[in-house]
Amino acid sequence: MNLLVEGIHYHVEECGSGFPLLALHGFTGNSSTWTPFCNTWGQHSRLIMPDIIGHGETDSPEDYKRYDIHSAASDLNFLFDQLGIESADVLGYSMGGRLALTFAVLYPEKVRKLILESASPGLASSQEREVRCMKDGELANFIIEEGVPAFIERWENTPLFKTMKEIPKRAQEAVREQRLLNSPTGLANSLRGMGTGSQPSWWENLKDISCEVLLLTGSLDQKFCMIAEKMQKELKSARWVTVLESGHAIHVEKSEKFGTIVSEFCRIHNKGGFHFDS
Repeated sequence: MNLLVEGIHYHVEECGSGFPLLALHGFTGNSSTWTPFCNTWGQHSRLIMPDIIGHGETDSPEDYKRYDIHSAASDLNFLFDQLGIESADVLGYSMGGRLALTFAVLYPEKVRKLILESASPGLASSQEREVRCMKDGELANFIIEEGVPAFIERWENTPLFKTMKEIPKRAQEAVREQRLLNSPTGLANSLRGMGTGSQPSWWENLKDISCEVLLLTGSLDQKFCMIAEKMQKELKSARWVTVLESGHAIHVEKSEKFGTIVSEFCRIHNKGGFHFDS
């Protein structure tokens, strides 16, 4: 379906029934990131999968300020209203995880449970953010000047996705084909407006998040394991699960295990009931 939100046409996919589960893909992804989990999660959740602004079939406006993470979170709030959702479990991967966390900070009454896959609260210092903004700006310029195929080739060969080389070739090709469908304007402006350097730091806000939080990291993704360890100490009610022999994209590299972990967390209603061995 397509919904008009603050002048932006959002593409949203749905499946399943039950308590709503909003699933937010990562940078260069789209709603199809989550469709392999419809059969599993759809048994207990109404799965709502939007293409985030600048991605997939959702609009890619020219003004990068429209991609600001506050605006993107506000768009999600409007989507909730249009879909008749009062609250939901919210899952986000990487960039989508930063957006999910932002949504939980700004609209805490709308989030029952929060699931963050390989995500961070942003960069703590203004100096770090300034440096990252500069790097993201350079990448954005590369996308516009060289095109999406050249960028995806470069993006897939970053250390962050080294472990993706170990998955079957067919799965690698499927991810690449999906990434290539994105527009250069959308990807470039996502980096400029919603990049890690552009968003505020939410580190100081973690202590105020009262909902249950599940942090998921791959054991081979050392950077985000360190981030998750620090986040867990700041959050009131957080579980951290590290999936063995997985890197950044756990939902692709260890999809069956990932799906089971998320299902168990969503289905357990008491704080002490969730348990999963990685």
